[in-house]
Amino acid sequence: MPRVTASIDLAAIQHNLGVVRRLAPRSRVMAAVKANGYGHGAIPVARALEAAGVDALAVACLEEAVELRRAHIHCPIALLEGVISEEEAAQAVYERLQVVVHDHWQIDMLHRLGPEAQVGVWFKLDSGMHRLGFPLEDVPRLLEVLKAHPGWSFHGWITHLASADEPENSFTREQVTRFSHALQGVAGQRSIGNSAGIIGWPEARADWVRPGLIIYGASPMPGQTGADLGLRPVMRLESRLIAVRDFEAGETIGYAQSWTCPERTRIGVAAVGYADGIHRTFRSGTAARVGGRQVTYAGRVSMDMITLDLRGAPDARVGDPVLLWGDELPAEHVAAQAGTIPYELFCGLTQRVHFRYR
Repeated sequence: MPRVTASIDLAAIQHNLGVVRRLAPRSRVMAAVKANGYGHGAIPVARALEAAGVDALAVACLEEAVELRRAHIHCPIALLEGVISEEEAAQAVYERLQVVVHDHWQIDMLHRLGPEAQVGVWFKLDSGMHRLGFPLEDVPRLLEVLKAHPGWSFHGWITHLASADEPENSFTREQVTRFSHALQGVAGQRSIGNSAGIIGWPEARADWVRPGLIIYGASPMPGQTGADLGLRPVMRLESRLIAVRDFEAGETIGYAQSWTCPERTRIGVAAVGYADGIHRTFRSGTAARVGGRQVTYAGRVSMDMITLDLRGAPDARVGDPVLLWGDELPAEHVAAQAGTIPYELFCGLTQRVHFRYR
């Protein structure tokens, strides 16, 4: 019996894609399955999305795309960071991948493939994120590049939003305005909205949207869960109790004696730790559930174990399931208590976790 199990609901993936389509009914959907499907398993997630009719998938790099192609994923796949060598560029063409080009050195590299290369490209523009992308004033130069490469298949223009998860921050609207002005009268599809952009900024719902976190049933917006948006959580992470003991008031628990029993307290030990992805930022007071009742972490996370204050579940016993996050305990809430974000919870799971798909 596995120590730690991540149960992945593939029907929830398909349901969440439907929510995206309702939020952005005039947009095509390029769903992000990078970082091993945000920790959920890129291949099963991609298969579920392809079966549900997703328009395209997005990954970070060539290795992630090749993994999907080897698993017989046939829908369009975009490389969000583009390619970093001529060898990668040639393989991207062979695998029928769409290359997101963000710098002139990448154009030079693609050019060296020769005029017969059937290259599919997006051009990424920097509208204010200042991470990747061509300056907006480079648009005329990029149009000349397209004229010089009539064999290339041009898919459109992409930008990325820096602060879309801050509803009161007008910078998102400023980014959309900059992007639109730079492309005034220019042909080509536009792609702006990430998950937060799709939720909070109608003007970011352009020809294409690129949902990530919301596909997996969580919300990027502060103080909001995926359920508030009609999304269904995809991942349920569980362990089990392997020890239950009672300690007197004043006894300390775990490394560095960081938690003290305020009264006679039942303490449970669950078989999960930072070697499974439960980071040490999960401090005392972070919520968990045992047998359907809420309890809290007590003391520091160890490599293979956590200790729990079971006063909320006084009759808990060895073998009882421990829910780390899932339907009844949203990952957004757990992440906030642990001082992180749900992205990191999902992506941080290690190979020791057993994945079960349904």
